[in-house]
Amino acid sequence: MSKKENIDNDLKVIRYLHDRQNTNQREMSESLNISLGKVNYILKALMEKGIIKARNFKSNKNKRAYMYFLTPKGIEEKAKLTLSFFDRKSQEYDRLKKELIELKKDMEDTAVNNSNKGKEND
Repeated sequence: MSKKENIDNDLKVIRYLHDRQNTNQREMSESLNISLGKVNYILKALMEKGIIKARNFKSNKNKRAYMYFLTPKGIEEKAKLTLSFFDRKSQEYDRLKKELIELKKDMEDTAVNNSNKGKEND
């Protein structure tokens, strides 16, 4: 998996946790379309970096149930990753837009050339 994909997955998880603190890894995996193992890996990495914290519910029979929340550092990281993601996607959009304009011009030129060839054969 590329570095961009890893950063994008980190951002997905951070954004998800910002909106829903009371969740579990399976639910997160299904909602974000990221494998359960990858979600577990991302959460551990984010906890090690101090971006999120997790607390289990002592009163819950399921001791695997956790509440995840962003730390102040996590809120800063979310903002930073969001800006980076936006900048990267804006650049991709600009490149694609330019490419589409060039393709459209090529198609129009081809159509004009083909219609001119048809007139020559008449």
